[in-house]
Amino acid sequence: MSDGQIPATHALFESASGYAIFEIKLHEKIGSSSKGVGDAIDDLGKFSKMVSLVSFSPFKTAAHALQNANDVSEGIVNEHLLSLLELNLTKASKKSPVCLAVWDAPLGASIRQALGININTDSQDILRGIRQHAPKLLKGMDANDIAKAQLGLGHSYSRAKLKFNVNRIDNMIIQAIALLDQLDKDVNLFSMRIREWYGYHFPELVKIVPDNYQYARAAQFIGTKEALTEEKLEELAGILDDDMLKAQNVLDAAKGSMGSQLGELDMLNINAFAARVVSLAEYRKSLTAYLTEKMNLVAPSLTALLGERIGARLISHAGSLTNLSKYPASTVQILGAEKALFRALKTKGNTPKYGLIYHSTFIGRAGPKHKGRISRFLANKCSIASRIDCYSDKPTSAFGDALRQQVEERLNFFETGQPPSKNADAIRKVLDQLALEDDEDEDEEPMLPLIEATPAKKKDKKNKRKHEEDGMDVDEEEGTPKKKVKLSKEEKKALKKEKKKAAKEAAATTEVSGLVFGY
Repeated sequence: MSDGQIPATHALFESASGYAIFEIKLHEKIGSSSKGVGDAIDDLGKFSKMVSLVSFSPFKTAAHALQNANDVSEGIVNEHLLSLLELNLTKASKKSPVCLAVWDAPLGASIRQALGININTDSQDILRGIRQHAPKLLKGMDANDIAKAQLGLGHSYSRAKLKFNVNRIDNMIIQAIALLDQLDKDVNLFSMRIREWYGYHFPELVKIVPDNYQYARAAQFIGTKEALTEEKLEELAGILDDDMLKAQNVLDAAKGSMGSQLGELDMLNINAFAARVVSLAEYRKSLTAYLTEKMNLVAPSLTALLGERIGARLISHAGSLTNLSKYPASTVQILGAEKALFRALKTKGNTPKYGLIYHSTFIGRAGPKHKGRISRFLANKCSIASRIDCYSDKPTSAFGDALRQQVEERLNFFETGQPPSKNADAIRKVLDQLALEDDEDEDEEPMLPLIEATPAKKKDKKNKRKHEEDGMDVDEEEGTPKKKVKLSKEEKKALKKEKKKAAKEAAATTEVSGLVFGY
């Protein structure tokens, strides 16, 4: 038990069947003899003397159990648990203070805020013992009943979490980009291996066919170099992008090759390995097409701005599109460079200017002096694009194209000095364009309504107050300040007399009108 926490007098046990409240006895003895606590908790006879059941409130239905499980996982005290605690726990007093032992700290904080009772989160041994001996301590409950309730609630809880997971589509993108990065490494490694292995037999092929995929297909097709003849020239040209000249060069190199001879078993292994490299490269192409399709469906604006590979890496690094949309632009800018950032903060050096967005073509095209500025500007546009994709009902790539054009204009501004368009104008053009395309749905609101800029009234009031303090009068109609005319003491007294006379005349007219009209 940590310092500052009151010893627990009661314990809250959350099970799949309901809530139970136990009274803890001999808590001082338990705290003083910590060595024998483990043995006493494992022994049901000793542990039953430490705690006693006060109340058990079962759940009404499976849906009620699922609702309570969701509330407990989020640290929320619902009405069912609140009524149970109010009914069984008396208010704390000096003579008999009440302290409730709770397993989950957020739930304990919510109970303390709702009821004002003391909470103890260090009595984990007592709660573990209650969970271990729950079938014996809860009267009328069987071990099989508790196991069935736990299994059913676990399935329901998992189904509900999976059903209401708004990021479940993002998971496909995260898995696809992770597999694509791994395939890139594997294909490159295997291509180097097939070049080295087949190079013992036909070393001249490496210079003629530099592409990894074409080299693996050519090695698989050629096999033994002596078997390459004029009849296979057209098929070999089909593998080499219909380049007859390159195919003829391969044939000529095969006739005068300096490579060593290989056995039949060795060639079989080389062909099998080349077939595996070809299949991996073809699957990589299909996976790239799948990733492009998913990114255009989930995040079209981000894809139009950065491309599917970099956009998918940002989503994967953030965890989901929702998390990425919540990040500020400064976080998006260095996303992926956390190690360099913390090293710079530790050594008090220069912090990194970019992370994953460094692979974008915009930063590569910018000059060395402008790389930091364009990365900051690009991160700002990425943040806007991710929020549009995440929160719009009908995602479209039109916003991403407009944001990409703004980055192009900013690059042009660095070179020529021509000012780029404003963000509000660019988004407004896209909204107008989408409104023209959706003339049939005139009653619907636009996807991203913009708030028009209105002149601030507070500033006018501040200016008016400032002018008054400076001895200037403000004309309400024109809004231009006027200088106050300074009056002498005699003129001020005359003005006061005139105001009093005007007030008396106004009062007299009201009395006369009241007499005439019978007020």
